[in-house]
Amino acid sequence: MSRTDVSADTTPFFSDDNEGEGPTDNGVVSPQPEEEESASGVSDRRAKVTVIVLCYINLLNYMDRFTVAGVLPDIEQFFSISDGKSGLLQTVFICSYMFLAPLFGYLGDRCNRKSIMCVGIFFWSLVTLASSFIGKEHFWALLLTRGLVGVGEASYSTIAPTIIADLFIKETRTNMLSIFYFAIPVGSGLGYIVGSKVNDVAGDWHWALRVRLQHQTSHSECFFSELNVSLYFPLHFCFSPSFILSTFGFTTVAFVTGSLALWAPAFLFRAGVFTGEKQPCLKVPCDNSDSVIFGIITVVTGILGVASGVQVSKKLRTRTPRADPLVCAAGLLLAAPFLYLSIMFAQASTVATYVFIFLGETFLSMNWAVVADMLLYVVIPTRRSTAEAFQIVLSHLLGDAISPYLIGVVSDSIKKSDSYMWEFRSLQMSLLLCSFVAVGGGAFFLATALFIEQDRHLAENYVPSGE
Repeated sequence: MSRTDVSADTTPFFSDDNEGEGPTDNGVVSPQPEEEESASGVSDRRAKVTVIVLCYINLLNYMDRFTVAGVLPDIEQFFSISDGKSGLLQTVFICSYMFLAPLFGYLGDRCNRKSIMCVGIFFWSLVTLASSFIGKEHFWALLLTRGLVGVGEASYSTIAPTIIADLFIKETRTNMLSIFYFAIPVGSGLGYIVGSKVNDVAGDWHWALRVRLQHQTSHSECFFSELNVSLYFPLHFCFSPSFILSTFGFTTVAFVTGSLALWAPAFLFRAGVFTGEKQPCLKVPCDNSDSVIFGIITVVTGILGVASGVQVSKKLRTRTPRADPLVCAAGLLLAAPFLYLSIMFAQASTVATYVFIFLGETFLSMNWAVVADMLLYVVIPTRRSTAEAFQIVLSHLLGDAISPYLIGVVSDSIKKSDSYMWEFRSLQMSLLLCSFVAVGGGAFFLATALFIEQDRHLAENYVPSGE
């Protein structure tokens, strides 16, 4: 990799032998005009279609993650479980997902990514279907299937961003990544909405897990080809200061979003019961209107947050090369007070609560695409899947793998009785932890800004040793 090579910060991913160049009349191959978007050798149309398919699958991915949260009161009622056990549903899934991410990251840097992703998506669909037939005496089976779903999702989520990184460079790559990460809030919000609405129509939360299977299985056909890479692994480029610090910063984002994803609808429902606006859930189906509203807020704030994060970062880059970590830090530091206010205002004003949630989630969502772009430009192309896997493991291990369960356990420990008042108050106090974690995340990103220039320069000017 040379400093003058137009594809210096990307790796050829998939291309036909005749793509990217064409023969002249005398049969001699002549170079085509240099196109920044086509550095990988893939046609622009094919690359964009690939991004569309990846975004669609990512949308289904996040719908699957948060459908359970959308019908959580029904699941708690169906299995008669505590907050701590409810939190395990997300924790088991994330643990499986994060522990397998390094394996798929390693394979993604060395094997055929088409095969890995297609097998993973097919397995994910089968396990999701199986989880929708579990009876009320077998809560352990639901935990097991949620854990196995993480196997399929790890095979996809670890590899997909690196494919986009291979197909595009510079500003185009940032734009495509922002489109890809729009699927996170949109899919999450649709998970709440579709899950709760299907539950209302069918009168059974099991159907919320079945409704997406047709889409998952019919769109699991991939069209990616093999990327051959060497086994050489320069540790510096996966463990540079900016990479480590930004990963810890993103871990706090995962902690907060994981907590809110599972507990926010249930918290809003309990607030309604506490204030007398809603009736307690004595039999299924429960009142899941808060899941629908929270889902809509998640979709809208995600789109606004991701788009604004990318645009602010672009404009700030003209003034400072440290723009990306500064934008991430600002997003978390601004989100913290609004999340705090949304939790504290829950018993006083439902409207104010939703307004503060809207603002807090918007600022929180500014991180998604920007963090992904930072990872890709401080890591050499042939080790991006490995770096992606490392970030997944650490951010989930210390983030949303433990936060739903931790919030549930803290809530159970605070609760002094089984009254509706204490069910609300205990969960309210435990969710306040999210605001303080967000402040810590802002500090990590501010520290990242100190090293980002140096680490990006080293990655962009890396020359393989040939070993």
